[in-house]
Amino acid sequence: MRSPEASGPGAVTAVVVDFHSGDDLLACCGSLLSQPCAVVVVDNGASGTSAAVLGDLEGDVTLIETGCNLGFGGGVNRGVAATTTPLVLVCNPDLVVHDGAIAELVRALGEQPDWAMVGPKILDRSGETYPSVRRFPSLLDAAGHALLAPLWPKNPFTARYRSGDVAKPKWGVDWISGACFLIRREAFEALGGFDEEFFMFAEDLDLCFRAHELGFGIGYAPGAVVTHVEGVSRRRQPYKMLIAHHRSAFRFQAKHANSLQTLLLPLAAVVLAVRFTVAVATEFRARSSE
Repeated sequence: MRSPEASGPGAVTAVVVDFHSGDDLLACCGSLLSQPCAVVVVDNGASGTSAAVLGDLEGDVTLIETGCNLGFGGGVNRGVAATTTPLVLVCNPDLVVHDGAIAELVRALGEQPDWAMVGPKILDRSGETYPSVRRFPSLLDAAGHALLAPLWPKNPFTARYRSGDVAKPKWGVDWISGACFLIRREAFEALGGFDEEFFMFAEDLDLCFRAHELGFGIGYAPGAVVTHVEGVSRRRQPYKMLIAHHRSAFRFQAKHANSLQTLLLPLAAVVLAVRFTVAVATEFRARSSE
């Protein structure tokens, strides 16, 4: 078994959290093992699930079985705790890391010492660029995005929220998707890892928000490319994931609200309740038509 302390030129360990991802996990680990990094797989499903999928690759990774579903952040935290390399690549199981992507992310962090983490360009299965770099939304944009995005994806509130231009080199961008990013171990430890109160969703938003509060910058390296199938685990339990999504969105607002925003939390709850209702109805219709 390859040790999680093993390091290539970039001294990187990839941490992949699996929850019944099937063959996508195999493809993900294969893409990682072809590059200079060690791989840790955290099995959040039933014991033996990841091992059964990995087959011959099991001997090339470090496998951690949690015995229960700890959520994405909890799984990442356990995986990072099993490593010692100075850089950690957090990676969803349903993506493929393109050749040279890890080296490009390492190079970007080397050139920007103020950045704690950096994200790659993420492509969806059709080859289109996923909006993985985003702004911290204002109250208006958050409400507009929550209410309109399910029915009008290209509304102006969502467009502003999903625009992630680099503000300045030290700051970088507001936040990046947790589907794939490279982070300095010292920064991850300074942040205390992911907040495990976010079972699924918004844990990446929260991590980036706290990173900026500590003075860290967050970067984007479009020269590093990954393809994300997206939603493999989510499709197994769609309604539970919708609940987790909206619960996490409210938790983020409540956790980081200033005095004025605290007064508006009841309104935020109403907005999210409306969005949740629409999302459930949309999911139900989609499944009924299959």
